Amino acid sequence: MTVEIELKSRVASRPEHPNSWVFYDGEVVRYHDAHIGIATHALHYGTACFEGIRAYWNETQEQLFLLHCPAHYDRLRNSGKILRMELPYSTAELLDITLDLLRRNDYRTDAYVRPLLYKSVEQIGVQLHGLADGFLIYTAAMGNYVEIEAGIRCMVSSWRRISDSALPARAKASGGYVNSALAKSEALEAGFDEAIVLTADGHVSEGSAENLFLYKDGVWVTPPVTDDILEGITRRLVINMIRDELGVPVVERSIDRTELYTCEELLLCGTGAQISPVIEVDHRRVGNGEVGEFSQEIQALYFDAVRGETSKYRDWTIPVY
Repeated sequence: MTVEIELKSRVASRPEHPNSWVFYDGEVVRYHDAHIGIATHALHYGTACFEGIRAYWNETQEQLFLLHCPAHYDRLRNSGKILRMELPYSTAELLDITLDLLRRNDYRTDAYVRPLLYKSVEQIGVQLHGLADGFLIYTAAMGNYVEIEAGIRCMVSSWRRISDSALPARAKASGGYVNSALAKSEALEAGFDEAIVLTADGHVSEGSAENLFLYKDGVWVTPPVTDDILEGITRRLVINMIRDELGVPVVERSIDRTELYTCEELLLCGTGAQISPVIEVDHRRVGNGEVGEFSQEIQALYFDAVRGETSKYRDWTIPVY
C-alpha cells in the first residue's frame, strides 16, 4: 500500500506536457496518445537522430514564420544515413506535415519543432543494421535557449568534443548529446552560462550545442567542419550575412584556445541559441566585456530576417498561416 501511494505521488508530481497535436507512427495524434515502450532500442542505446527547427511569431503581421525547414530535414536525412536509418518521407512531405502540426496547435508565439528518427525495435543488443525505425514530430512553444541580450559568460570545458572517428558530430545523434550535457552541466555548476569544447588535439570546436565565431583584426573566424563541429544551418546563414551585410571576410580555420582570450568579439549561434554574444571566457573579458558592435548588428539583422521583416531574406522562411 505504501509503495502504491508513493508511486502515485511521483506520477502526479511530474510536469505535464501540453496535449498538443503530434505526428507519430504515420498519424496525427494527441501528445498523450503517443506511447513509446520502455524497452525501445533508442532509449537504451541513444540510437536516434533529431533536428531542432524554429518558427517565429510576428505580432505586427500576425504571422508565424517557419525558418529553413527543408534544410533541417535534408540534414536529418543525412544523419539517418550515418546511423543506418531511413527517413520515410520526402522533404516536401515533411514540410507539409510540419505546417499542419503548427496550424493545428495554433501557435501565437515563437515555437519549436522537434523531429526524431529512431530505432523503434524493443530488444536488447548493440547494433544499427536490421532494426526497425520509428519517426515522430512534436512541437512546443519556445523562447530563448540562452541569454541573447546582455551576453553570456563561458568556460572552456574539461570535456573534449567527440571525434568524427568515434561518434560523428555531423550526425545530430541523440547519443552524442551526452557529450554536450556533460560540458553544459560542468559550466552551469561552475557559475558560467555556457561551455566551449575543444577537439581531442586542443582546437576550439563549438559550444555545448552552438557553433562559434570570433572577430579579430578585421576578420571573422569560425572552426572548419573538420574540427568536429555540427555543420550548422544557422552557421551557414551567419557566414553569408557577415559577408553580404557587413562586408567583412569570414575565414574557416582551426582556432587555438588562447585566441578566445584575445579576440575582439565572440558569439555562439544555432537554431536554439540563435545569436548569442559572449562577453567573457574563463574569467577573461572579451573585448571591453560588453556585447560588440558587430555582434549587435548581426543579431538585429538575423531577427529581422527570421521574423519576416526583410524582403531580401524572405526565402529563409515559410509563412505558416
